[in-house]
Amino acid sequence: MSKLKVAVIGCGSIAQNRHLLEYEANEEVDITAVCDIVEERAMVTAEAFGAKSYTDYEELLNKEEVDAVSVCLPNYLHAPVSIAALNAGANVLCEKPMATSREEAEQMIEAAEQNGKKLMIAHNQRFVSSHERARKLIAEGEIGKVYSFRTTFGHGGPEGWSADGKDSWFFKKEEAFIGAMGDLGVHKADLLRHILGEEFVDVAGFVENNAKSGISVDDNAVCILRTEHGVVGTLTASWAYNSAEDNSTVIYGEKGTLRLEDDPDYSLVAQYTNGEVVKYELGQIQSNEEGGQSNTGVIDHFVECIVKDQKPLIDGEEGKRSLEVILAALESGETRKITKLEK
Repeated sequence: MSKLKVAVIGCGSIAQNRHLLEYEANEEVDITAVCDIVEERAMVTAEAFGAKSYTDYEELLNKEEVDAVSVCLPNYLHAPVSIAALNAGANVLCEKPMATSREEAEQMIEAAEQNGKKLMIAHNQRFVSSHERARKLIAEGEIGKVYSFRTTFGHGGPEGWSADGKDSWFFKKEEAFIGAMGDLGVHKADLLRHILGEEFVDVAGFVENNAKSGISVDDNAVCILRTEHGVVGTLTASWAYNSAEDNSTVIYGEKGTLRLEDDPDYSLVAQYTNGEVVKYELGQIQSNEEGGQSNTGVIDHFVECIVKDQKPLIDGEEGKRSLEVILAALESGETRKITKLEK
C-alpha cells in the first residue's frame, strides 16, 4: 500500500515538536507539503522534512493531492482551514480548541460528513497511560461511586515555547479568542469527559486576566463543573504557574482516590479506604519542558483511523462537546451565573 500523503498547515511550535516529528516517525506517512505565512519558517521546515513549501494554504490545497492535513494554526483559523481541507478531499487533524464557536464546530462536522472524511481533534491527554488506566479502573468500579475531582493544567505561558514568544497569537483575542482556558482548560474538559464517562451539565467559571499585562485573553481560570449524575469538581487552567508545570488530576470515589500525574515518581497512585496504596509506573506525561516530548499517540491514532477506515477516538462531535464546556465557562465568567449545557 502506498504511503499517505500528508500536509502540515502552520509550522509553529506544536507542528515542530509534535505533528511533524510524529508523522516523520510513522512508516505509513510521507510529509508532502508544509505551509506557513512566514515564508522563511515554511522553507526551513520544508527542507528539514523533504516537503514542498507554501505560504498560502489555499494554493497548497489546490496544487497538492494530499490524503491528510494537520491544522496547526491560530484558533480563529481552525474552522475555515479545516473545512477547506475537508472540501479538498483530505482527512483533517485539527489542533484544539477545534473552533471559536459551536456554530463553527458544527460546520466542520458537516464538512467531514459531506465529504466522507475523518475529522479528529488533537486532544492528546486521552492517550496518556495514567489517564487510560484511571478510566479503566473507574469503569470497572474499582473506586466505587465517583464523588468529586480536581484537575489542573498550568505553566508559565506560551511565551516560553511558542514560535513568536511574547508576540505570539496566543495573547491576542482576535486570533486566539480565548487564552489559558482554550490552550489548556479544554484539554482537561476533554479528559474529564473521557475518564468519567459522563457529560457536564452545569459550569460556573471565573475566567480572568490577572497575571500578564498587555494581553487581551485570560491567563487564569477556575471552573466548577457538575456532571449529569451529580459528580462535582474543579478545573483550573493557568499561564501563571511560573515555577513548574502542573498537569495533575485527582478523582475522589467511594472506595478510594486516584491521583494522576500528581506524584514525581508514579504517574498514577491509587489510595484505597482500606489503607491499601497501589503505585503505577506508566511513563511520564508529555510536557513543554526540555526533554518532555515523545510520541503523544495522536498522530499514530489519526493515521491508523485513515488506513483502517475507523472512527477517531476524538472525532468532531467529541471535540465539540469539550469545546462547549469552555464556551460555557466563558459565558459564566461574563454573566456571573451558572451556565447550563445542552445534552
